[in-house]
Amino acid sequence: MPRTVTVGLDGSRESLAAAHWAAREADLRRLPLKLVNVWEPVPLGQAPFMGKETQRHWSERVPRDAADQLSRTHPDLEIVMEQRTGHPGEALPLAAAEADLLVLGSRGLSGFGGFLVGSVGQAVVARAELPVVLVRGPETDGGEPPQDLDGARYRPVVLGLDANAPDDKLIEFAVDEALRRNTTLHAIHAWNLPPYYSYGLPSSVSPGAELGDSEAAALTQTLLPWRQKYPAVNVVEESVHGRAVNCLVDAAHEASLLVVGRRIRRSSLGVRIGSVTHAVLHHSTAPVAVIPHS
Repeated sequence: MPRTVTVGLDGSRESLAAAHWAAREADLRRLPLKLVNVWEPVPLGQAPFMGKETQRHWSERVPRDAADQLSRTHPDLEIVMEQRTGHPGEALPLAAAEADLLVLGSRGLSGFGGFLVGSVGQAVVARAELPVVLVRGPETDGGEPPQDLDGARYRPVVLGLDANAPDDKLIEFAVDEALRRNTTLHAIHAWNLPPYYSYGLPSSVSPGAELGDSEAAALTQTLLPWRQKYPAVNVVEESVHGRAVNCLVDAAHEASLLVVGRRIRRSSLGVRIGSVTHAVLHHSTAPVAVIPHS
């Protein structure tokens, strides 16, 4: 199977915004763009209200109209279409099994910005074993798709990183994205004092400063091999005391992409996204890439 950038389309403005973002990403990667529409069977009690013409519109016209629009803005991009039947949360990861990444749209929260990640988006992020990018849709009916560019240059790629338990897959994805965009990689490591850390210490001792130096050194050491391997990428390190969610959401305002991880955990209780990633998905104003890792 050829590699692609795959995007889920459901006819909404949010999914169309995601398709525009995915087309730019496919251009950067020099890969085909695959548009996937999933037709979910209608429950028996609602069947009389859903005729064949309605089904044909959603399963055929939606991806075709999107492909026509994207072909005008990306004339050299190879675009393929695929229709599937089933629940989107299950069908989309299967359709993107051989893809480099899967892109979905999410509705913007008017008033203060951010995502509203529905049940399908959360199910896909939790199940997919490939990178999934959530793209915020336009806030107004006439709104343009979200822009990655600041003037003629891409804004920085922001990476949320635990320097004490780093994962190469997560870092490599962020570095590659910064390299493709010819932009800065802003790596953020947030840390907090353990509640017991200062217990019993004299008031003249400042454990926060000591731990802060240690955490900053851990971040530098983690990123050193990547600086050496990719000298063309400008890496900015930020080791900061505070909640990771707040730091990442603040940085997302000036980012073209926010990259976070999702640890793959399989248990009888089902799959989980993780508290930091879950919160970032709901509040970031930039597209969020969720990278599954062990």
